[in-house]
Amino acid sequence: MTAPYLLHHLIDRAAERAPTAQSLRSKGHMLTYAQLATLQDRVAGGLKAAGLERFARVGIYLSKSHEAVAAAFGATKAGCCFVPINPVLKSLQVEHILLDGDVEILFTSRERYLSLRDTLSRCPMLRMVVLTSESCPLAEEETRYALHTWEEFISTGAPAPVRLADIDMAAILYTSGSTGKPKGVVISHRNLVSGAASVASYLENRADDRLLAVLPLSFDAGFSQLTTTFYAGGRAVLLDYTMPTEVLKTLARERITGLTAVPPLYVQLSELEWPREINEHLRYFANTGGKMPRETLARLRARVPSAKPYLMYGLTEAFRSSYLPPEEVDRRPDSIGRAIPNQELLVLRPDGTPCAPNEPGELVHRGSTVALGYWKDSQRTAERFRLLPRSLNGLVLPEIAVFSGDSVQMDEEGFLYFIGRNDEMLKSSGYRISPVEIEEAIYSTGLVAEAAAVGLPDERLGHRIAVLLLPRTPSEFSADGLLRALQKMLPPYMVPHHVEVRDESLPRNGNGKIDRKKLQRELIGEETH
Repeated sequence: MTAPYLLHHLIDRAAERAPTAQSLRSKGHMLTYAQLATLQDRVAGGLKAAGLERFARVGIYLSKSHEAVAAAFGATKAGCCFVPINPVLKSLQVEHILLDGDVEILFTSRERYLSLRDTLSRCPMLRMVVLTSESCPLAEEETRYALHTWEEFISTGAPAPVRLADIDMAAILYTSGSTGKPKGVVISHRNLVSGAASVASYLENRADDRLLAVLPLSFDAGFSQLTTTFYAGGRAVLLDYTMPTEVLKTLARERITGLTAVPPLYVQLSELEWPREINEHLRYFANTGGKMPRETLARLRARVPSAKPYLMYGLTEAFRSSYLPPEEVDRRPDSIGRAIPNQELLVLRPDGTPCAPNEPGELVHRGSTVALGYWKDSQRTAERFRLLPRSLNGLVLPEIAVFSGDSVQMDEEGFLYFIGRNDEMLKSSGYRISPVEIEEAIYSTGLVAEAAAVGLPDERLGHRIAVLLLPRTPSEFSADGLLRALQKMLPPYMVPHHVEVRDESLPRNGNGKIDRKKLQRELIGEETH
């Protein structure tokens, strides 16, 4: 077939070239590319039989599995748009994504379905739930939506081809926003396929690669482990781990050649003893989701001296932006590198003119991986996705670029250095976290009159989450009680690490809002004294 330009073409092309090659491995179960292509087609057939129109949203709330992968790629083959939901999210966050995304069909497990029944009853667009367990639980219940088992759903066969262009939407990835609820980033087929080609080229992925997928598939970098693998015709090994030792055991057992992870996991892995055989087959390890501590990088390189380190930077709105080639790591350990192939990164002043070398400015990404904007949010789309000055691209027609909100500087040789974020987003355990979302959960407990969530620098986590608050009834307030309540409402990575109780109102800025920056400075000052 021709070069892939739609997401599902990646599997179709690999199956055509090497049908018996292994594509996916999970929990001891293996699929060849021919089997995965068939499963992808059967999911697409089920979606078309359900009457979904083009670009209808298909939610996937599953742990890493063959079903989760087939649901995503099958959705695009049916002309639909998949919405992956991080399996660690709780019902509150899942409900927001289902409602905001107007999800019509949801793939989930029996256990997750049982925890979501109240939530699903409040989702008017939902027409069907597909369960990956063998039998459909509680089928005697009357529900507004249809309940089907996985086997029932995929029994209709492959659908007729759907006409699509590569600029059409393929996915909505939800990522935290600085103003509260997660926002949906609309991703096109072109974004995913072009990104896969670019990343696979500089990582030198090939058909004999075995890549370990440890990041959530709801992350752009996590889903990229699938797209780059399938682009190269290699094998993806899916892993949901609870302990870092499981990652090392899998690296050794599956003879993994490529690993991409976030700094907090690498910190943990670097402190463990690695099986010697890993160094015989691991070609590279790649970092994303925050800066890799120098000490951690040094320990990792000592553990697997044969593996090349790739330090990467990216944002969901542009998939992946830059990488630092391994040969530059010793010379520029603090750099986030240069633009990935087929993309361009600019550093601009507020007036849109280019910064001089080493002058701080905003990082702006242009190219084929620039997303389509935010789902149902024209205001935030206009803020982040803006027209590039024509003097910078020479085009007749206007071009939309992503203005990242990150402050960087570029040296004379074009290498970039990250300075900081221009908003108040936190980044902990590789996740972008909205302080407002944490604060809203705190307020919903009814225990607190005022609250502010801030991030404190942490070598292992990126940010350690601290909350400062004024209780409604100080004599009855318990920080442990608040944390227990939050653990039921928030995913683990969003639960605060530190709670500080104040006996007076929190400081305000000139707009009358709680001054998070001032509180953050106060806490950092306390820790340095």
